[in-house]
Amino acid sequence: MDRLATTVRRVVPLDAAAMQAARERQDQLTKPQGSLGRLEELSIRLAGITGQAKPVFPRKAVIVMAGDHGVTVEGVSAYPSEVTPQMVLNFASGRAAINVLARQAGARVVVVDVGVAVDLPPHPNILVRKVRHGTRNMAAEPALTREEAIAAVEVGIDVVEAEIASGLDVVATGDMGIGNTTASSAIVAAITGAPVAAVTGRGTGIGEAQLAHKVEVIERALAVNQPDPNDPLDVLAKVGGLEIAGLVGVILGAAARRRPVVIDGFISGAAALVACELCPQARDYLIPAHNSVEIGHRLVLERLELVPLLNLNLRLGEGTGAALAFHLVEAASRVLVEMATFAEAGVSERTSS
Repeated sequence: MDRLATTVRRVVPLDAAAMQAARERQDQLTKPQGSLGRLEELSIRLAGITGQAKPVFPRKAVIVMAGDHGVTVEGVSAYPSEVTPQMVLNFASGRAAINVLARQAGARVVVVDVGVAVDLPPHPNILVRKVRHGTRNMAAEPALTREEAIAAVEVGIDVVEAEIASGLDVVATGDMGIGNTTASSAIVAAITGAPVAAVTGRGTGIGEAQLAHKVEVIERALAVNQPDPNDPLDVLAKVGGLEIAGLVGVILGAAARRRPVVIDGFISGAAALVACELCPQARDYLIPAHNSVEIGHRLVLERLELVPLLNLNLRLGEGTGAALAFHLVEAASRVLVEMATFAEAGVSERTSS
């Protein structure tokens, strides 16, 4: 807990001076003021996050946290839990969607086993930081102890700090874990007080009957565990997941080191919700990549007052939407840094208001 508390204390407000310098430069670039819309806004936010008036982001990574969920025994997913370790190995081999999109963006993929239910064969591209072999079935008992939840958060802090120490300018959050939309819906319902049905979607593509069952399972989990909405660690432990907890740590650790965090879809959104309940200042370091098809994600974005960059009807997870948003982060940065001002280019400025 000391490590987590120390990390939270290190998250500071955005750098107002860097933001003002970036804003002034934007207003002098060879274009009508505001004509690049949200790219301009994003560049100013990036300056505030990094404390640099001309921020650059050549070193990018997607941290994919992987963990299993005991609640899958309740039949809430279209896929068996065996898919989690199979996909982790697919990530490690570089053949999954996230690998393709990360390569396109010039980003590394860091795969972390924080809670896969089986022991994976050793692989140089898998970082094993297993807290336990999957969560317990939250429909019958708490998914994690409080100590296990904190340990998983601290795994995320450790991983992102190590990446930053070796050179990382911007990080994206990714996830893998069959059953994790169930846990995410439970977290969102517990913290926001929204009806479970209003924040629960089809996940891996389940039908109407299975969706109704999924809602009932989440309602049962909330009734059994009674997570305290005023205690985000209690919510995370009782109805969360190890990979979600790991992403909470990635978000907080990156924010504490003044690195922007590009958050992916619903799973990352649930982690962001917990992270911001623990540390409201962390919200300023979040770049929301896209609007997931999962209905609960919209409520998360509204709660955090974040407007996503993309709306592509994505629902895969893995960090795929965040990898796509890397292009816009870099575009915003490059416009600010590389465009000429009117004075530099010898172009006449506007003469009337």
